[in-house]
Amino acid sequence: MIKLCAIGDPHGNLEKIKKIDFSGVDLILLTGDLGKADIARNRFFENKERESEGLEELKEDKNFIKKSHSEIINSTISILKYLSKCAPVYSIQGNVGIPGIREVRKDFEKWGVRLKSARSEIEKMSDVVIVKNRLRLLDNLRVGFLEYFTDTSWVREFKPANYREKMKKAKKETDKARRVLSRFGNGLDILVCHQPPYGILDKVNFKGVPKNWIGKHAGSKSVLDYINKFEPRYVFCGHIHEGEGYKKIGKTEVYNLGVTSHIMLDI
Repeated sequence: MIKLCAIGDPHGNLEKIKKIDFSGVDLILLTGDLGKADIARNRFFENKERESEGLEELKEDKNFIKKSHSEIINSTISILKYLSKCAPVYSIQGNVGIPGIREVRKDFEKWGVRLKSARSEIEKMSDVVIVKNRLRLLDNLRVGFLEYFTDTSWVREFKPANYREKMKKAKKETDKARRVLSRFGNGLDILVCHQPPYGILDKVNFKGVPKNWIGKHAGSKSVLDYINKFEPRYVFCGHIHEGEGYKKIGKTEVYNLGVTSHIMLDI
């Protein structure tokens, strides 16, 4: 028997995580988006609004890069340091990614902004692993970790302005994700992914998004197809915060854990 705690996208909310009782927990799983990204998120949606009004987007500058990236990096490190003291931690990358050493170097070369490397800090933590599209055997549980990717279903659903460019990129990422899921195959106990399966706990209904996004499905058809074919026992996801909840697809129990919500399971 193993007691695990699965936690939805933390987004730097350490105070809420501190309220979780980790007594007896053997394993912590995270659905990505570890750091706080309010600065970057607000700029993204502001530019979406400007796009809809035919206005030129606001460009990045040195000050914006320093503030937005520092916010993500520092909050990510704080979350993982705390959790690593409670139990071994396994996470994926969400769309709010952890800047790698190469990205930190690029920031310095382009903007003259010197930031600490979250990757370097995480590598010093003995009980933290950021898993990149791999299957892990954790206390006899077969756990597949699928990091965030842009599914072609999202591009078709949301029809971004640069549709052809986005679709071209999405096809590459979707093909890769399908190969990863195919490698996981049958007998998976847990799938940890960032976005929900398409049509399941994935409907956009958040005030801060563009009006034409409301009511659309932001989940992944690739993840849905995998669940329908291979029926993993559990799926833990996040990404669409307002989609928080529980649904069953065949034999599979799907949990959208939203923002920092959690579930304890004895398996």
